[in-house]
Amino acid sequence: MELHILEHSLKVASIAKEGIQICTHGLIKLAFLPSKTRCKFFSLTETPEDYTIIVDEDGFKELPESEYLSVADATWLALNVVSGGGSAASSQPIGVTKIAKSVIAPLADHNISVFMLSTYQTDFILVRERDLPMVMHTLSAEFTLLKVVNGETVAANGTEVTNGFVKPKLVPRPIIHPLSSPSNMFCVTSLDPDTLPSVATLLMDVMFYSGGAKEAVGQSEDSGHIRFFSFSLIEGYISLVMDEQTTRRFPNNVLFTSASGELWKMVRIGGQPLGFDECGIVAQISEPLATADIPAYYISTFKFDHALVPEENIQSVIGALRTNESTGQ
Repeated sequence: MELHILEHSLKVASIAKEGIQICTHGLIKLAFLPSKTRCKFFSLTETPEDYTIIVDEDGFKELPESEYLSVADATWLALNVVSGGGSAASSQPIGVTKIAKSVIAPLADHNISVFMLSTYQTDFILVRERDLPMVMHTLSAEFTLLKVVNGETVAANGTEVTNGFVKPKLVPRPIIHPLSSPSNMFCVTSLDPDTLPSVATLLMDVMFYSGGAKEAVGQSEDSGHIRFFSFSLIEGYISLVMDEQTTRRFPNNVLFTSASGELWKMVRIGGQPLGFDECGIVAQISEPLATADIPAYYISTFKFDHALVPEENIQSVIGALRTNESTGQ
């Protein structure tokens, strides 16, 4: 398989709920007027705590300096596993569990922190730019390493570091962070960019006006229902993650759905904000799911992580993760 190192230099940021109005102009431009910017990689995820933004350097210029904007102290690069060649966006989604043992676990074994963004189209593994040499060293035995330069895919320098490389042994990775599963059911979907203008007003309402801080806090504990919405526009492809109730607000035939109309349940990872330095959190979750052959989307945010698994698998997933959790006590 091929591992593509994308050319985007990315920033990961958090916007406080009470400060979202200061950034709304820039965010609307990035989401709905991409031709007015040079941004090629933009993702916004709302959780009960904040908004997480992943954006390339050109897109970051659209965001104002503000006390409500916190930026992770690193430049990140996006990696993408592609099966059988072809562009990342046109390949079939393989799910984080399919790369758990070939990518996620080896990086964890080498103390390389990752930040995950699963989309409708594919899975992006974000690593710190300064970690790239070790990432290439770690993964070059398993993958053909390619980098994207000015839109062209070329061989990545440094593949010769496979000499002397010893494949790490997978070690047990007990889950050390609290897990919870909200009551919502979620859809992972997309839409044709040409139809985006027709639902722009609706999407803006969902993004910025439907779930303010008061509403999110008020319902998160009482009913088990949490506020979670994710929008990505990456290299022209749109990905959406939203709960089932929100999808009903969209006109028929606008959102893409799988043939099965699959619904997903969430496992939320973390009791306190996770930070960016701890290694192995994604591996703790994705390896048991890979062993059980359960597909999953995985979305890291500024404070917590989120795995989405098929609705019918949620009880077995929780059971498997709880077992992994208890063995680590």
